[in-house]
Amino acid sequence: MKYCNIGEMNLSRIMVGCMRIGDKPLPQTESLIVEAVRAGVNAFDLADIYGGGDSEKVFGVAVKDLGLTREDYFVQTKCGIRRSDAGKWYDFSKEHILNSVDGSLQRLKMEYIDILLLHRPDTLMEGEEIAEAFARLKESGKVRAFGVSNFSAAQMRMLRSCGVKIAVDQMQFSLGHTALVDVGLNVNTGKDEATTRAGDALEYCREKGITLQAWSPLQWGWFEGVFVGDERFPALNEKLNTLAEKYDCTPAAIALAWILRHPAKMQAVTGTTSPERMQSLCKAADIDLTREEWYSLYLATGKTLP
Repeated sequence: MKYCNIGEMNLSRIMVGCMRIGDKPLPQTESLIVEAVRAGVNAFDLADIYGGGDSEKVFGVAVKDLGLTREDYFVQTKCGIRRSDAGKWYDFSKEHILNSVDGSLQRLKMEYIDILLLHRPDTLMEGEEIAEAFARLKESGKVRAFGVSNFSAAQMRMLRSCGVKIAVDQMQFSLGHTALVDVGLNVNTGKDEATTRAGDALEYCREKGITLQAWSPLQWGWFEGVFVGDERFPALNEKLNTLAEKYDCTPAAIALAWILRHPAKMQAVTGTTSPERMQSLCKAADIDLTREEWYSLYLATGKTLP
């Protein structure tokens, strides 16, 4: 397994995404965690809205049942998205952040969260208020580090100017959603890919030492589905299959290895609830794609280089 430093923590480059465990049988989730830990994974990604809070509850029960030592694994959760009968809205008020953390800790049955992310940009956010909330959570020992999800460079820069320390930015990134690298590869061209859609987050995070986490690493579009094995992507799957044979792994593991190969040293957040699939995906951490292989996969998505 490959690891990266976030603050004083050493997290696995592959994270178990726990969005879908809320309605799964507890033994299945426990087996998922066991297979991940066996492969060297020590980081788990949650959010207060996943399963309406049930994902945090199930995870808390599972790690307790398994007898895992709290210091041996890292829990990341998110807050800021709210829902009611009137619809959805975002809330980064100090009161909501503090209440959200208390709710997550109660559901997880834990004394602290390792990393807290602001789930999606709130245009009404006030940096000073967020900084106050984070400072209180840090001082109380409830949260060790902080980050954001789906934030642009400008949004992170604004928060940092208010004293908010950002350790992580979680962005959608995969061979089926390459916006994070498209713009940098097409600077000074008239191509559609030259349009900034990821808010220059990649270069900003590398400059400031902020860890990028890739969510939906096997999905294409906006939750359109998994591209691995999809007949709509023949060239990409042909290349994935060829490299899978070379590296003795699954095509999905190659897709994750493509993310891990980037020098930004990203983390890949899986979404599977299958223990067997989790085991096979973790092999991605042992694969070091060449530059030629990395670019050949990118081109197999249908993208071109200037």
